[in-house]
Amino acid sequence: MLVNTRLNQNDTNSSVSLKTALLNPAAAYGGLYAPDSLPSLDERFFEEASGLSYSQIALKIIEKFKFDIDMSVFEEALKRYESFDNEPVEIKKIDENLHINELWHGPTRAFKDMALQPFGHILTSLAKEETKNYLIMCATSGDTGPATLETFSDANGIKVVCLYPKDGTSDVQRLQMTNASGKNLKVIGIEGNFDDAQRALKTLLNDEDFKASLAKLNLSLSAANSVNFGRILFQIIYHIYTCIKITGNKKPINIIVPSGNFGNALGAYYAKKMGANIAKIKIASNSNNILTQLFTTGVYDLRGKSLIKTISPAMDILISSNVERLLFDKFGPVRTKELMDSLATNKFYKLSDSELNSLKAEFEADFCTDDECENEIKKYANKGVLVDPHTATCFKLASKETLNVVTSTAHWVKFTPSMIKAIKNKETKDELKDMQELSKEFSSPIPEQILSLFSSEQIHKTICNQNEIKPTIIEWINK
Repeated sequence: MLVNTRLNQNDTNSSVSLKTALLNPAAAYGGLYAPDSLPSLDERFFEEASGLSYSQIALKIIEKFKFDIDMSVFEEALKRYESFDNEPVEIKKIDENLHINELWHGPTRAFKDMALQPFGHILTSLAKEETKNYLIMCATSGDTGPATLETFSDANGIKVVCLYPKDGTSDVQRLQMTNASGKNLKVIGIEGNFDDAQRALKTLLNDEDFKASLAKLNLSLSAANSVNFGRILFQIIYHIYTCIKITGNKKPINIIVPSGNFGNALGAYYAKKMGANIAKIKIASNSNNILTQLFTTGVYDLRGKSLIKTISPAMDILISSNVERLLFDKFGPVRTKELMDSLATNKFYKLSDSELNSLKAEFEADFCTDDECENEIKKYANKGVLVDPHTATCFKLASKETLNVVTSTAHWVKFTPSMIKAIKNKETKDELKDMQELSKEFSSPIPEQILSLFSSEQIHKTICNQNEIKPTIIEWINK
C-alpha cells in the first residue's frame, strides 16, 4: 500500500491503493504517495530470474508488491516493450570495472520510455475501467514530455497537456513535442525554466477550482510526472535487472545516475532496499549541483540560486521532487513535512548530522561542469563510444576498485550540437547534416523517429506566461 509523505504530528497516515494513487497522485499537504514498505527479493528470486527476459523479470517483481490492479493489466502493459530495440535495456561492458546501462532504446530515445510506455497502458486501462475521461498533465525538462505524448497519443478517453520551458530543452526534444500529432495532445511552452513548469503542474494538481472546471467538462485530473508513483515502480525494475545480468546479484555494484528530479536514483534506492546488491548510489549533477550540496553537507538551499542552462538540459533542475520520497523513507512523514515546509517557506532546510550520515550510508554525489562533460564525451568518442551529455556527467564518479554501472539516459542524437562541439570543437550550423556525419563516422544509426522530425510540421506553437496556463488549458479542452 501507499501512504502520504507528509503528516502533521498526531495525524494518522491512511493508506491508499496503487489504483487510487495512479489516478489521483496529489496527496494531502502537498505531499506524494510512497510505499510504506517494500517487498523483499530473496536468493531464490535472483536464481530464478537469471535466465528470464526483461519483461518476465519485471512481472515477477511487480507480483511481489501485491497491488490491487490485476496482473493481466501489467502483462499487457509490458508488451509495450516489444516496440523497443531487442531487449528494452542494453548493458555494454566498457572495461573490467565499468558498464554502461543503456535505457534509451524506446520510441523517444530516452529512459523515460522505460516507465512511461507501460504506465501509459495502465493509466488508460484504469480510466476505461472507471468509465471516466482524464486530463493527464506533465511538466518536462526535455524527456518526460516526448515520452508522455508518445504513450498517450490518440488514447481513448485521455487528453494530455505537456508543459515545457520554451528555451530549456534541446532542439530535438522540442521538436518531439511541438510536432506531436495526436488529436488529444496539447503542448505549451512556458516562460521560465523546468522548476517553473513543475511548480505550475503541482499547483494545478492541487487547484480545486481547476479540478471543478474539469469536472464540468467530464474530466478527472492525473499526472505523468514522477510525482506519480506509477512512474517510480517501473524505474525500480531496471536497476534490479542490471544486478541480475551483470553479476547474478552476487557482487556489489555502484549505480551512477545522472540526476535531475531524482526519480531514477530513487528507483535504485528502492531496488537496493528490496535486495539488489547495490553498494553505493552515486548522484551525478551538472552545474545545477543542488543534490551534490544536499548529499555532502545535508543542506538544501535555494536562496540566491538561479537555474544555470547547461549542455545537459534534462538535469537543469533545482527542485528535485523525488528527494521527498527518500526523506519520507528515512525520517518519516512528520519530519518530511517539516523539511518540505521549510523549503517552501524559507527556500532552505538543513538535516541533522545523524540524518546526513544516514544518507551518506547509501549515496555519494558530485557534479560535472560543461567543460568536464565535453571532455568526457571526447574521451569516450576516442574509444569509439558515443555518450550523450547527461550520461557523460557520470564517469567522474566511477571508482577504480568497485564495479560501476553508468546509467545512460538518452541517445546522443538528441543533443547533436553539444556532441559536435565536444568531439569536433566546432559549432553546429546544420543539425541534421552534423548528426548524419557523426552517425556515419561512428556507425551509429539515426533512429527513423528522430530523422522524421526534420521534415514534419510543427503543430504546437502556444507560449504562455505562468498566469495564462490554466485558462489556456480550459480554452483548449472547450474547443
